[in-house]
Amino acid sequence: MTQQQVRFTFLNFGHFVDHLFMLIFAKAAFSAGLAFGLAEDGAYAEMLPYGIPSLVLFGAGAPLAAYLADKWNRVGMMTVFFVGIGISAIATGFAQSPLQIAVGLAAIGLFASIYHPVGIAMVVQGGGRVGWRVGMNGVWGNMGVAAAPLITGFILAGYNWQLAFILPGIVAILAGIAFLVFVRRGGGAAPSYATGEKEIVGFMPGWKRALVAISLVTSAGGFVFGTMTFVIPRMFEVSLPDVTTNIATTGLLAALVYAIAAFAQLVVGRLIDTYRIKPVLFAIALAQPVLIGIMALQTNYALFAATLAAMAFVFGQIPITDTVIARYVPDVWRTKVMSVKLMLNLVIGALSLMAARFILESGAGFQGVITVVAIVAVFISLAALILPGRVRPSPQTTLSPAE
Repeated sequence: MTQQQVRFTFLNFGHFVDHLFMLIFAKAAFSAGLAFGLAEDGAYAEMLPYGIPSLVLFGAGAPLAAYLADKWNRVGMMTVFFVGIGISAIATGFAQSPLQIAVGLAAIGLFASIYHPVGIAMVVQGGGRVGWRVGMNGVWGNMGVAAAPLITGFILAGYNWQLAFILPGIVAILAGIAFLVFVRRGGGAAPSYATGEKEIVGFMPGWKRALVAISLVTSAGGFVFGTMTFVIPRMFEVSLPDVTTNIATTGLLAALVYAIAAFAQLVVGRLIDTYRIKPVLFAIALAQPVLIGIMALQTNYALFAATLAAMAFVFGQIPITDTVIARYVPDVWRTKVMSVKLMLNLVIGALSLMAARFILESGAGFQGVITVVAIVAVFISLAALILPGRVRPSPQTTLSPAE
């Protein structure tokens, strides 16, 4: 493999690690609650608030990560990301109370906040087919989403919730050491995917309108993504009674949904490199509330199928915002803009957990949660209408092996 390919692989694996670690607790919360003596019928809802600081810091820490990356360097921050998130996960595995879990999760969220403003800014460097590259990187990220309930479910079935944090933590630290060795051998330089293409040096015309649209997509999309990815593993445990109630199997089914749906990002990445972004976003936005609404009415196999279809459109939307940023915002500003976008996304995501807890405790169940998510998804269509009609086209270059 060339250095360019290895660099892209490390960045992709970082996205995988980022989402994996942020969702371990989503599957382990119920088991951890039982281990700490909480009643079975309320353990999940009672443990949810302990994950909120992690989500808040996942977003709120992004501007700090962007600032440090600009003052220091992006490559160094990626090394800190791998090692820091690994140590934090191991520490969480040794927690002796729900409060200590909250502290450990908060540390995970803080180190996880590094990836999106820094790692994705590195992914979009070099021009070329940015949409496809962001789509591929998004697939890796959502494979982390998929792996979280799968890996955590199997560890819970055979061992305990502590190892669900400790084992991935060890892997992340090893990845960080490998990345540091790679960088010291000269592999950290930014590649060029488009021969002769000049990097934009200023904000493109229409950038203000584009950023307003991105803000709305990020807000509504953050609520949808945060709620869906967090509650689906537990929802499958209680809403697939005729399929299975085994904790490992429901984790596998949730992982299949995330893994299959993730590849929608490659399709969307190709589309936005070839066609105008606005109609692509509008079509995706229209489909989401319909499919999520259908989810709320289903159980068993029908619920699995409806969830898979809905999540394909939820995940498919992900490459669009980062590609728009790459088209309108110069590289020197991208970490800052992406950090603000992530902060908004994750703060909304944290609020979504509070809303989910309130709905569950009110007795509306997962059907009520999904119904609210469908309503919020309607606002993504408004963002598509605000987005400028034309976005600077991607150069039609031949994909490099790294892509």
